[in-house]
Amino acid sequence: MTLFHFGNCIALAYFPYFITYKCSGLSEYNAFWRCVQAGATYLFVQLCKMLFLATFFPTWEGGAGVYDFVGEFMKATVDLADLLGLHLVMSRNAGKGEYKIMVAAMGWATAELVMSRCIPLWVGARGIEFDWKYIQMSFDSNISLVHYIAMAAVVWMFTRYDLPKSFRLPVTVLLGLCVYKAFLMELFVHVFLLGSWTALLVKAVLTGSISLCSLFLFVTLVHSN
Repeated sequence: MTLFHFGNCIALAYFPYFITYKCSGLSEYNAFWRCVQAGATYLFVQLCKMLFLATFFPTWEGGAGVYDFVGEFMKATVDLADLLGLHLVMSRNAGKGEYKIMVAAMGWATAELVMSRCIPLWVGARGIEFDWKYIQMSFDSNISLVHYIAMAAVVWMFTRYDLPKSFRLPVTVLLGLCVYKAFLMELFVHVFLLGSWTALLVKAVLTGSISLCSLFLFVTLVHSN
């Protein structure tokens, strides 16, 4: 039974990435090693972020139950490095915008999946007792894939020299939401005392809203050119 549960979690977490890679056309462009390079860039960026956070943001030593709003906001600001990393990956790939976005997003999201969820699923999902948190972790990995595709699209639009002025404000707002989404989720959970499933649902709705807005702007921009 535990092996069956582990297989379900792995399939739920990893198969959407495989399906996205196959159905997006990346396999036809032989973009596997490009995605691997994007994943390596993700590892380098995360290492730099960890060193920066460990140096300039010491562990919060406030009272129990007290939320360090300013400290968490400043830590979330460090996620701006992800935008620079995605821009670096896309600038090093030649091709259409859709190709650049998917290569950067797939490499980035897959690297995060392997580094942050592979070991917990391998160790925890094979445990004796059933726990819903591993199913939630698998769902969360799918949300992260959508999030990084939207973020890569917004970064690509923001860095275009021919971006219309009317697009500047909404694209900038979407960039801010992409960077501070995790901070906003932590704030919602702390203020409204959300349960794990409710928090996952709110995260999915927020990510879906950002993604739909990004898709609308991307399609409008591409067709206008």
